[in-house]
Amino acid sequence: MTTKTLDLGCGPKPKNPFNATEVYGIDVRTDVDAGIYKADLVVEAIPFPDASFDFVTAHDFLEHVPRLIYCPERRNAFVEVMNEVWRVLKPGGVFMSFTPAYPNPAAFRDPTHVNIITDETFPAYFDKVNRWATAYGFKGAFEIISQEWRGPHLLSLLRKVDVPAA
Repeated sequence: MTTKTLDLGCGPKPKNPFNATEVYGIDVRTDVDAGIYKADLVVEAIPFPDASFDFVTAHDFLEHVPRLIYCPERRNAFVEVMNEVWRVLKPGGVFMSFTPAYPNPAAFRDPTHVNIITDETFPAYFDKVNRWATAYGFKGAFEIISQEWRGPHLLSLLRKVDVPAA
């Protein structure tokens, strides 16, 4: 069975923790290789059709996505990235985030970390129950599979689910 994964902010080599048979990446770098697409996800959509991937991963990436920008209109960039992740995942697909998180100092020490994630960010704002991010334009819903600390990083696994009825 063919499975496809997309690694956001992949650098020169996309990660494949789910051992998918097809591996793609997205990065802002200009020296991208085959299978890696150039895109700035702070202001651009993920350049793939809806329901393209079984897995989407973000290793040390989400903390670099601003929560709010003006370009020139107001844009909730982090919420839009989460919308894009939900859009490109197949139904039941899994999103994995691995990011330095509060309260660990690693979440703050890098001056390019502009989006501080906590262990409540995904369950409160992007899960299928609370969905508080809908107030900021989030259109999807995730089931929180698990969250665990790995040193200063929070490893979160989220499953794409149908949007609950209003």
